[in-house]
Amino acid sequence: MTDIPGLDGLLGVEHIEAGPDKVVARFEIGPQHLQPFGIPHGGVYCAVHESTASVAGHIWLQTVGKGVVVGTNNSTDFIRQAAPGDVITVTATPIHRGRSQQIWHVDSTDQDGRLVAQGQVRLANLDRDIPAEVLAQFTDAYKKL
Repeated sequence: MTDIPGLDGLLGVEHIEAGPDKVVARFEIGPQHLQPFGIPHGGVYCAVHESTASVAGHIWLQTVGKGVVVGTNNSTDFIRQAAPGDVITVTATPIHRGRSQQIWHVDSTDQDGRLVAQGQVRLANLDRDIPAEVLAQFTDAYKKL
């Protein structure tokens, strides 16, 4: 677990870079990430891809106005099997950022730089305020980056 609120914290994700043009996160494959056959569950990559793209999309959206982003599509391909103890680095970069939606490319690589999973996440930009307590948690988690 990490100090990041929500599912990322439960999965042990730490963000090592966060900006409007790129977000980089990292986690180590542990027992909590495995499916019943002892290999990493693909849903872990899907979840971390969506949250990493969402963090990036939210940061960018705040530079051009206000609002909140929500995932509307998440497509993740699994390229190579990782193993317990592998350190996975997840990098989200923009493909398209517009008034109503964003599309982010997401790569997950192992500690040797080999591509483990690759995906694309579509986000909708919603014109609504973020509840103050949620915004405070988000800000606290990312202010040290």
